[in-house]
Amino acid sequence: MNWFPMPARHRHWPLLPALLLIGCSAEPAAPPPVVDEAPQVVSVTAVGMAGDGGSLVVPGTVRLKRETQLGFNSAGRIAAILVREGDRVARGQLLARLDPTSLSAAVASARAEAIRADADYKRLLALFDKGWVTAPRVEQARATAAAAHARVDQTGFDAGLAVVRAPAAGIVLRRPAEPGQMMAPGQTVLTVGDLASGYVLQLPLADADLARLLPGQRAAVSLAALGPAMIAAPVSEVGARGDDGTGTFRVELALPAIPGLRSGMIGSARLQLRPAGDAALAVPATAIFQARADEGFVYVLDGATGRVRRRLVSLGRVDDRQVTITAGLKAGERVVVSGPDRLRDGVRVAIARG
Repeated sequence: MNWFPMPARHRHWPLLPALLLIGCSAEPAAPPPVVDEAPQVVSVTAVGMAGDGGSLVVPGTVRLKRETQLGFNSAGRIAAILVREGDRVARGQLLARLDPTSLSAAVASARAEAIRADADYKRLLALFDKGWVTAPRVEQARATAAAAHARVDQTGFDAGLAVVRAPAAGIVLRRPAEPGQMMAPGQTVLTVGDLASGYVLQLPLADADLARLLPGQRAAVSLAALGPAMIAAPVSEVGARGDDGTGTFRVELALPAIPGLRSGMIGSARLQLRPAGDAALAVPATAIFQARADEGFVYVLDGATGRVRRRLVSLGRVDDRQVTITAGLKAGERVVVSGPDRLRDGVRVAIARG
């Protein structure tokens, strides 16, 4: 038998099976079979629609819907104030008046000036007809006479407003001024509330809470001065502009006609708020673990295998009762709500009874 040398390219073939065996032995060993432990007892709940956004108790002050601050149109000394705080007044009733001395003198002076200006205008007009004065001089005299008559109207208007009358049937709420006091134009002499406008509870509401206010809702109002009974009052008005100092918006609740109501009483209202944002699903707060920023984890129960699976979810509004879920869950899925920190992904569980 003749021996022929093996070509160089085939000399290592006998080593190939050994290399394959070595390569196979380098792969990681298969994990040991999972030994089922006793299932852990947990409580679960179904993912449902987000309920209401909770309630908010806000303190407020009772006011008449229309409370008008009254004052004089011009400066002067108060001659008389004819009502006191708490007095009932009729529409058009005289409430206060200024000393008319200075106003009467101003009216008389304006009328005298108007008479003089009219006389000058007529005299110059006659001279103009004879060609003795120019047209611009006549026009100036006419303008002076018109200004004098306007002054008469103004002083007469001021004299007419030297008295304060009730704008509507109501009640005197405040009397910050007294007879003999010098008053500036527009300074408040009396505040009168219109009884026909009804009472409201005014509440300061932050912008975040205002955005969650349910339109047309009724609130539960408590007024300690009138006893423990709750009063149902609808939201009647929402301010369109926030207060420059506090940043809050004024919300008014229309109070029913209850005996004993007074402007200035302190009360509180419980408002029902809708959920924040567009979230439609919610789970109990105890279902969330390892929460950070707007994300967290839950354990979802796989009904077919009886095991739980860890799942990342996106969180919306969080309070002490529930967490709104914006992504990661579907309605009807069941999540663990008791001790999720003691579980691990894939563990078998048993649902607690009761």
